Amino acid sequence: MNLENNNKIRIVYEPENNRAAAYDVDKEIGEITFEPEDASWLVEHTYVDDAYRGHKIAKKLVDEIVYRAKEEGITIVPICPYVKKVFRAENK
Repeated sequence: MNLENNNKIRIVYEPENNRAAAYDVDKEIGEITFEPEDASWLVEHTYVDDAYRGHKIAKKLVDEIVYRAKEEGITIVPICPYVKKVFRAENK
């Protein structure tokens, strides 16, 4: 799947579901979930549909959660191996 020029992928923060999700038009293609705990979010899970992997969608999901956490003064505790990897690479 070539997503280079595809502007239909949307990352949507869904605080009522403790997650951000990725959508291709109306089809959910990925998510990152967290569990609120005191002044932290335990980021537990990141998933992207196999057909969409390799297009940095998971990274965009992490970036969305990091942005929202900063906006709300929340600390992220990475539990998910992918999120841990991103945090190590970016020294967060």
